[in-house]
Amino acid sequence: MALDQEPDQRIAVVVGAGGGLGRAFVEELRGEPGWAKVVGVGRRRPTDWPDDPRLPFLVADLLDEQALAELASALAKLGAPGLILIATGLLHEPGLTPEKAMKAVTAASLSRLFEVNAVLPALICKHLTPLLPRHERAVIAALSARVGSIGDNRLGGWHAYRASKAALNMLIRCQAIELSRERPLAICAALHPGTVDTPLSTPFARGARSIATPREAAAKLLKVVHRLEAADSGGFFDYDGAAVPW
Repeated sequence: MALDQEPDQRIAVVVGAGGGLGRAFVEELRGEPGWAKVVGVGRRRPTDWPDDPRLPFLVADLLDEQALAELASALAKLGAPGLILIATGLLHEPGLTPEKAMKAVTAASLSRLFEVNAVLPALICKHLTPLLPRHERAVIAALSARVGSIGDNRLGGWHAYRASKAALNMLIRCQAIELSRERPLAICAALHPGTVDTPLSTPFARGARSIATPREAAAKLLKVVHRLEAADSGGFFDYDGAAVPW
């Protein structure tokens, strides 16, 4: 769908730009050279979104495939994405909280968390990866979580959230393999941001060894993203660039 374009036409796209970490990504990226536009995407435009032609905001229902197809068409008109960050995720909401034991797991909690944490990023990959240039380096990365690592799970608990992030990791791995066949310079990765001072993490941050501000976390993750090479595609990395076990 996308044609390779001159560097000054490259755009960065942040899906979930209305959230704490998504917004921080936008703020960090707007200060980087080389992006013609930094495009925010979300279900609704924040009331305080800057009135800046370099920072357009596109509204889309991210679980609606027709809306995602229209989003892809709108992005293609803005430029060729050199970076797509999927900064969406759900840990808790009214009526839904992380489980301490398997007896607390419900079909509703599993369905809801899988929908947001696995289905939604998969659909975004489906519709937006065809926009990546075929013969240039480009990155599509999704926010995962270390608790989604099966190999690193020593405490149990948080069953639905862990499982949904583990599913996301598998989908990212599958997308990377598929992407390598058509866009060998493209990179698809999962990212662990650490504990960040956002509404998603704050209620459960007690006891965390360190808590980063959204801007701190975004800056660290972008350094990781910019260092990734094609051989890293399909990997899972934390905010320091260390590989996280699956």
